[in-house]
Amino acid sequence: MDNKEILRIAMAQSAADLSCEATDFQRPSYHIVESKANPAARKYLELPFYLQMVSYGNEIVASVASEARQIAESYLGRYPAEHCFETPNLHVLDDMLRERGYRVCFMAEYFLPDLNLLKPLSCGYEIRLLEPKEWQNAYLPEWSNALCEERKELDVLVAAAFDGDRMIGMAGCSADCDTMWQIGIDVLPDYRRRGVASALTSRLALETLERGKVPFYCAAWCNIRSVRNAIRCGFRPAWAEMTAKKEEFIRKMNQEK
Repeated sequence: MDNKEILRIAMAQSAADLSCEATDFQRPSYHIVESKANPAARKYLELPFYLQMVSYGNEIVASVASEARQIAESYLGRYPAEHCFETPNLHVLDDMLRERGYRVCFMAEYFLPDLNLLKPLSCGYEIRLLEPKEWQNAYLPEWSNALCEERKELDVLVAAAFDGDRMIGMAGCSADCDTMWQIGIDVLPDYRRRGVASALTSRLALETLERGKVPFYCAAWCNIRSVRNAIRCGFRPAWAEMTAKKEEFIRKMNQEK
């Protein structure tokens, strides 16, 4: 596996998620497709989408419900691709969605490993891979990025850092699809800024590659600490996503009545 193959696998997975072709991400202009359910899509996605935008740095592919096609065409035809994921332009899309009872919801950047940069990092603490039985009691708030209680069956690989007998950090892999595993990381507050996150992330990424899977990493643009960790470990930005959801879904997430 090399960097080109890693990117090819990621684009193929995004194509399965969006019901498009992998070559659509390299088109010279935006492309809109109808969203459909697909058993090969990432397991946590709720399909079909109402409106989902993805860019690998070229143009944008939008996967939409039929009634949202006009919204996507109007928005993507109005602004350059590099500005469609940012305000103030994004307010225009949000206003159009709101008329249909939807809003802009999730926005994130995704990272893939650069095999020329990825290497094992150390932190001065013991790091070891855990057996499944060792993490079954770790579905706690402090490890909520590394493990997902709602999808326990997808948690397949865990590395943890220890200070003596105390677990101080955890990185976990979720088998979100057949070819790619997502890495999540948590470090206890008293042990942050000591290299624990990068040591765990790099170790888990290398272990994932040894198993023939592509590790990927997700972070919000504003989560500077998480983005720095990805960069430090040899990950590089690969694609961006934006997901529209129903207003009531967003209010529930925001704990609004």
